[in-house]
Formats: sequence, C-alpha cells, structure tokens
Amino acid sequence: MKQEQGQSHAQARRPAPGRPPIAAALAATAALGLGLVATAAQAESRLERGRYLVESIAGCGNCHTPQGPNGPLLGQALAGGLVIEDPMFSAVSANITPDPDTGIGRWSDAQIARAIREGRRPDGSLIGPPMPFDLYRDIADSDVAAIVAYLRAVPPVKNRVAKSVYRMPLPPTWGPPVGRVAEVSSADPVAWGRYLAGPLGHCIECHSRPGPQGGPDFAGGLGAGGYVFTGPWGRSVAPNITPTNLKRYSDAQLAAIITTGVRPDGSCLRPPMAVSYYAKMKPADVSALVAYLRTLPPR
Repeated sequence: MKQEQGQSHAQARRPAPGRPPIAAALAATAALGLGLVATAAQAESRLERGRYLVESIAGCGNCHTPQGPNGPLLGQALAGGLVIEDPMFSAVSANITPDPDTGIGRWSDAQIARAIREGRRPDGSLIGPPMPFDLYRDIADSDVAAIVAYLRAVPPVKNRVAKSVYRMPLPPTWGPPVGRVAEVSSADPVAWGRYLAGPLGHCIECHSRPGPQGGPDFAGGLGAGGYVFTGPWGRSVAPNITPTNLKRYSDAQLAAIITTGVRPDGSCLRPPMAVSYYAKMKPADVSALVAYLRTLPPR
C-alpha cells in the first residue's frame, strides 16, 4: 500500500551441485538443530508450509528475485541481484537458491536459519539492511525449519551477485543468539495477525514511521507510514496502516486491497508492495492480518 510522500528509508534493519531431491531436502532439515523430529508425512507438510510462507506472506522473492523492466526474470527465482538503493546503502539481494557456488548450497540448515534470524553468514560476517532481523528473530522454530526445507528444494540458479555497499557503520550484531522460539497459535486472530504482520510478513517494518536514526519507530510510530521507496516505478511511500487511515474501509475491502492491490476507488498500489505474493495467502490469514491492523494505535 504505497503512496507518495514522507521520509527516507535510511538505516532500516532490513537483514552439492544440481537440484537436491525433495526427499533429501526434507531429511536435511532434521539437522537444523531446533529440536524438531518429524515423520515422513510431517516432513512433507513442513515442505509445503515452507512453500506457502516463502511464496505468500514472507514474499522472499519480492527482494531476492532479480527484476527486469517487465517484472521478475524468468528462471531466476530467488537468485538475488536486485539492487535496493537508499541514502545509507546500496544493498544487493543475495542468491538464496541451493547453488553451491553462488547461493546457499554449501550452508548447513543451522547456518541458513542463523542467517535468517540473526543476520550472520557462516563466515561470521553480518548481513545488513534492509533485511528486518529485529522482526525475523521471532520467527517460530517450526516456520524457520519449513522455510529452510523449501529453500533446499527450489531449483539452484548460478548467479553471482555484487556485494552490498553501506555508507554507515553496521553494528557488531543484531542481538544475542536466538534460542527456542515457540509457535504462535492461530486460534486467536489478533495474535496470529500480529505474527503475520511482524516476524513473517514484516509489514510493520515498511509501514512504521521512521525514527530519529532512520529505522522504524515501533514504539511511537507503529504502522504510521512514511518510508520512501525509490525504484523503477519511481517514488512511492508506505501509507499509514493504522485505524486512522483504514477505518474508511470494510474488512472485505481491506482484504481485497491486500490481495489484489486495487483500492475501492480503482487506484492501484505501487511497488514494492508484494501484492503478487499476498494474493496467495489463505483467506483465514488475510482475515487475521486485517483483525490485527484494526487493533493498532491510531496514528
């Protein structure tokens, strides 16, 4: 839901050759080190959960799939190379396919999980913005294992990408090592929606007001909007997603806006809103997301 005015998105915390057989990819996730033991049927369910997360609410390809003039490049899903410009950095998204030379094919499951939740590569180097590690730290163990399982199973793509350039110092760490993170129950729509909008979908990362240091002000500007995004589409700004702005829409209208990218007046949302991913969300998840947005403090 992007519009056109606001502040810059500076300093936001954003964080074997060949395709492995799916059965092997699933078995590999047992070594993730998260205490997850599954039967074959459960492992298959884990892979499908990972596919759903990556291809819908998490929208990983929105940043990690290279873009051309007409959108994502065919045959390059999750191969990285998208350049995200900001006054404080020129970030190049990583290749997160299982290619052993240019992707994450040589990383262990635990190393992939650590990169996702702690923003640290196997060599110890820190991954910088715009990956939202302050939110990804709270992805449940079962969901990070599912994401790893799916990344193991996607086609490897050989695509060596340039290094990101940061015009600001990165901290020594994004926080202490992540311990066990329990699942969030979907029985409570608001709690489930908070999980979807935070750790999984990082909606509040893009849609919260920028703080004094450039990162999102979760304490004083949660959902208030204002980040500027510049790209091939021009200039777009994350709008206010608190009840102050959303009260004019019904729940059904909000669900339609999120999943189709079209407002009731016919106007369209602009990139980088990941509408093509949100279109694949389960109706119950969309409803929970809307329920949570209704509870945000009006800004």
